[in-house]
Amino acid sequence: MERMFQEANRLVCRWDGETLIVEPWGENGLRVRSAMLREPEDTDYALLPQERAEAVITVGEERSEIRNGKIIGVMEKGKNSGAVLSFYNSEGKLLLAEAGEDGALNRRSRFFKPVIGGDYQLAVTFASDPEEKLYGMGQYQQDFLNIKYCNLELAQRNSQASVPFLLSSLGYGFLWHNPAVGRVSFGANTTEWFAQSTKQLDYWITAGDTPDEIECAYSAVTGRVPMMPEYGLGFWQCKLRYWNQEQILSVAETYHQKGIKLDVIVCDFFHWPRMGDFRFDEEFFPDPEGMVKRLEELGVQLMVSVWPEVAWTSENYEEMKQKGLLVKAEKGIDLAKLFNENSTFTDVTNPQARDYLWEKCRKNYLEKGIRLFWLDEAEPGFTTYDYDNYRCRMGTQAQVGNLYPQLFTRTFYEGLRREGVEKPVNLVRCAWAGSQRYGALVWSGDIHSDWKTFRRQVCAGLNMGIAGIPWWTTDIGGFTGGDPEDAAFRQLLVRWFEWGTFCPVMRLHGDRLPAEGVTGKDGRQHQHTGGPNEIWSFGEENEKILAAYIRLRDAMRPYTRRLMEEAHRYGRPVMRPMFYEFPGQECCWEMKEQYMFGSDMLVAPVLYEDAMEREVYLPEGHTWTMLHDGTAYEGGQTVSVKAPLSVIPVFLRDGSCRELIGLI
Repeated sequence: MERMFQEANRLVCRWDGETLIVEPWGENGLRVRSAMLREPEDTDYALLPQERAEAVITVGEERSEIRNGKIIGVMEKGKNSGAVLSFYNSEGKLLLAEAGEDGALNRRSRFFKPVIGGDYQLAVTFASDPEEKLYGMGQYQQDFLNIKYCNLELAQRNSQASVPFLLSSLGYGFLWHNPAVGRVSFGANTTEWFAQSTKQLDYWITAGDTPDEIECAYSAVTGRVPMMPEYGLGFWQCKLRYWNQEQILSVAETYHQKGIKLDVIVCDFFHWPRMGDFRFDEEFFPDPEGMVKRLEELGVQLMVSVWPEVAWTSENYEEMKQKGLLVKAEKGIDLAKLFNENSTFTDVTNPQARDYLWEKCRKNYLEKGIRLFWLDEAEPGFTTYDYDNYRCRMGTQAQVGNLYPQLFTRTFYEGLRREGVEKPVNLVRCAWAGSQRYGALVWSGDIHSDWKTFRRQVCAGLNMGIAGIPWWTTDIGGFTGGDPEDAAFRQLLVRWFEWGTFCPVMRLHGDRLPAEGVTGKDGRQHQHTGGPNEIWSFGEENEKILAAYIRLRDAMRPYTRRLMEEAHRYGRPVMRPMFYEFPGQECCWEMKEQYMFGSDMLVAPVLYEDAMEREVYLPEGHTWTMLHDGTAYEGGQTVSVKAPLSVIPVFLRDGSCRELIGLI
């Protein structure tokens, strides 16, 4: 019997217990699945069903091909495996190939190692091109834009989001469609993907002539963001937590009195009686409906924090435990988090748990007028990331754990859509492939307030955009630490704020010093409130600078709205690495400290303490006008520009957005 054959619209290889399937998936894309001693499953973790694409398939005894648009998959008969795979573009250029058997080394490119319980550890090895550059993969706290030669953990953590899609300078995109905890190594000799526990191999690959073509093809098969509502284009105000409704209203009133447009204010964690109660504490928020109504009169939307964590003392814990709606420990007691008190997490892989959580939030928040949710701890935030010690309805955390933040976001997206909200936005601390289609606005977690961390966020945001998450933001000024009275921190805050103006969403947040305790009427100590974090908290001169940037952001609405429409319609990132717009200029593939905000704004943030000027490369073939003073430069050169504390170097491409010149 032939080991390689055509089956309907697919190329199939069966050999020694393995079933390997390669089939067209979307325009210019191929999906590859393999399973041992069983048929591969039709999982839809991130990949959406596609209309049938007519592949061109040729089958031979030693070599077979499948072609879908611009990509060609090749199966070649192997000695130790059924087939060795390689992928080419329509011009015959090699894009990616499995490592092969290496002669006497007797290796397998797809190695299924059985584990107790019937599943497998999986290692998939590809050959490495040392000249290749790689981008994407989500958000890692490191100062690398090009992730070639990096080792990355495929796991979710606070401030780390594993979104396993990469874009190659060779002209392909690759999605590791496996939510298992694992790792990937982009080595000089090989690239190896590893899953701790899985039932099958599953990945998707596409070929394209430009980064934009690759990115749009990827978003077409995994889903695109909704259209960003108008409030997402302006300025958002947060601090560690406003602990009562008087504080929230006072801050909103002050912005209004100062004539500064505030679009969103956030009511953060511990506004509830106990973790997992999913409602306001009446002692501190006696009239949520009235609070929401007054904010709306001021033109401000209220966003409310929801955690998936459920404390043992919560009014919902016993019911959720009895109904099997909580994540379980594999051994020992069901304790996953130590934060103020013992707790565990809602099992959002269970549809019944998602319905339960949404119903609580619908009743206690939506019915009070709240439409915006901050989905914190979405990794989820285990006290220790012992992934192999937790089990959900869909499987062990080791096998499906990376999917958790996507399903947490999906809970609220689908709930809001059922209630008639057309454009849901969920601020969320983590993501996986496909999260974008559920209105995920990802922020970079509880990062520190220092210059090194600030620089890392630029790479994080750009790689998140390439990984298919166009809505992204940070805590302006960093989350942990920062004294508003400290001159050094004030400089960092101003520079971060300027850069935040040119992020997809502009949001001020942080746990500032000094902390302020909160005591209830019963004498119980509540979570502290954190120091002041409004724009007037950092000195009068700095307030003027920050207010000017809020006004600039407001004036940018027509442009930013266009970028959000491009993300919605085509899947384009809002923040774009230089190579995205200028792939033909080799130097642009190396730049990590300047980027494009859409196609017409080049942003060069000041990322070093006490720096008052910086060098900026202006791509050739265009005229570039400085936003600050209207000075025009011809492209194809590196210029040194002045950047006093009140100025972030931004250049406008070929006369675009001239109405913004001089606003800063």
